[in-house]
Amino acid sequence: MLNSMTTCEICHAKDFSSIEAKERMFGTGDTFVYAECNSCKSLFLLDPPTDLSKYYPSNYYSFGQFNSSNPLLGLMKKLRYKAFTFGISIRPPVYFNWLSPLKLTKNSKIADIGCGNGQLLAELSYCGFQSLHGYDPFVEEKFISKRFSIRKRDFFEIDETYDLVMFHHSFEHLPNPIEVFENLEKILNPDGEVLIRVPVTDGQVWKDEKEYWFQLDAPRHLFIPNTKSMQILGERFGLELFNTTFDSMESQFWGTALYKNGKPLMGTNINDEFSKEALADFRKKANQYNKEKVGDQACFYFRKKDAEIP
Repeated sequence: MLNSMTTCEICHAKDFSSIEAKERMFGTGDTFVYAECNSCKSLFLLDPPTDLSKYYPSNYYSFGQFNSSNPLLGLMKKLRYKAFTFGISIRPPVYFNWLSPLKLTKNSKIADIGCGNGQLLAELSYCGFQSLHGYDPFVEEKFISKRFSIRKRDFFEIDETYDLVMFHHSFEHLPNPIEVFENLEKILNPDGEVLIRVPVTDGQVWKDEKEYWFQLDAPRHLFIPNTKSMQILGERFGLELFNTTFDSMESQFWGTALYKNGKPLMGTNINDEFSKEALADFRKKANQYNKEKVGDQACFYFRKKDAEIP
């Protein structure tokens, strides 16, 4: 990323606004500057730290406790997913909805970028998927099992190809979206698909609260797109954006409120800060924002334009 920007690398516009942001998750107060393209509304972190590892300590949320399932529970999860594929919903977990627009089989080769402790990979293995591969440069060490693998490797170091590449809130942690999409072209199989779940500047909370927005998350979030910029990226690199779904959560409200009150996320119990009624209202408001397409995060589904459409 350039120390300053004169041209947007997404849409090539030359008109920018800047905003100063602080590290608020851990409360360090370190200050950073973002540039916002006034055309495609993308956000770029200017002059990111040379070493970002200090901002991903061992208690970072994606490295949390791994929860395994015993054989009986694993079987029940497999049957639950099988029922879901036939249109029967038995208390489906949220990741079923993430997968439903995709063209997957149990043999699909799947990569999870920024997989953290591998919990999602484990859950997918219980569902019956058999080729699951995680990548995360900040995990302590690699993990290889019969059900899934995790490699301590950067996205740009991947040397295999996949039927599905997933970014569950990891895309925004990568430094250059152009290079990310260039690499996707290389590692996607001919009928390959991409799922990117990411914060977006379409969110009303960003427009209202700016530097206090919970998902600005400086300096970990290096690039935050808009639905417009994601469309541009897909078109430039031969990927069809065939579905977009807003899936923002109530954290956009309570997290932003914490930051406005000068409190960090880590070490703060939200149940001490907000009543059950307030949290319920936040959930209701988040659902409404998603319907209106002004939530602060979305799922983007891409496929290669030469892929067979069922």
